Amino acid sequence: LREILNGTSQLSSLPLQILFYVNGIYYIFYFLATLAMIIYKSQAFSYPDEFLAPDLAVLPIMAILEVLRLYLGVKGNLTEEEAPLGLSLAITVSSAILSVYFLVWQTYVLKADVILNAVLLLTYGLESVLKVMAIAAFVS
Repeated sequence: LREILNGTSQLSSLPLQILFYVNGIYYIFYFLATLAMIIYKSQAFSYPDEFLAPDLAVLPIMAILEVLRLYLGVKGNLTEEEAPLGLSLAITVSSAILSVYFLVWQTYVLKADVILNAVLLLTYGLESVLKVMAIAAFVS
């Protein structure tokens, strides 16, 4: 009621904010599960050393991007600024490409890898749609 009387409205997206939170929790699980699977695969299969290093290197790079992506997304949504939200959207594209790496291009892909990455890509897609909608609301 106060917003109506003052003539201001809240443009930030609650569903997007909830998805940021859920995605942050899921990514912790994703990171630990993917790391455990890489360790398992290096022990259970003949994993060439020259392929183990890139698979291990992509994971922390992805984690750094994820922290930055979520921080900018939350900040942009809560402050109703399109620039941080747009940067978060751009980083989401990079994170999605790294997720596809784990889904398709890593040395050994287990069924668990497929499930983990499919869920992550689904949340990235949903989050991207909500980000574009929030940016459109902020701009107008």
